[in-house]
Amino acid sequence: MSYEFKGEKINDRGMRKWRPFASIPEQYIGLKKVFDELNKVDKPLLSEEQQEEINEALGEALHSRRTIQLTHYKNGHCDTEPGEIVAVDVNNKTFMFIDLFGFKNKMELENIVAITFE
Repeated sequence: MSYEFKGEKINDRGMRKWRPFASIPEQYIGLKKVFDELNKVDKPLLSEEQQEEINEALGEALHSRRTIQLTHYKNGHCDTEPGEIVAVDVNNKTFMFIDLFGFKNKMELENIVAITFE
């Protein structure tokens, strides 16, 4: 909406002026970064038993080609995704994971938090 005041054209910001703390795009981006930092968690520490269970589930998932729920740690967050493990590289400590959309992801074995079968 535009107004004219003393010969000058003034543009109104519209509804944005009624949104507290996120009225300017730069503020919204900055606040999103702050909230993301506040929601970060430390990487979970796994016991020897939990690590053995993950290794067994990893082997079974690789050989049976079953769909699994993979929980992994990434950038301060634990994410759970369904998909299939297709290859494990023990030398580089990585594995290939195909999600439900068919995208291949190369992940590190040390970032696995849990594996459950669907």
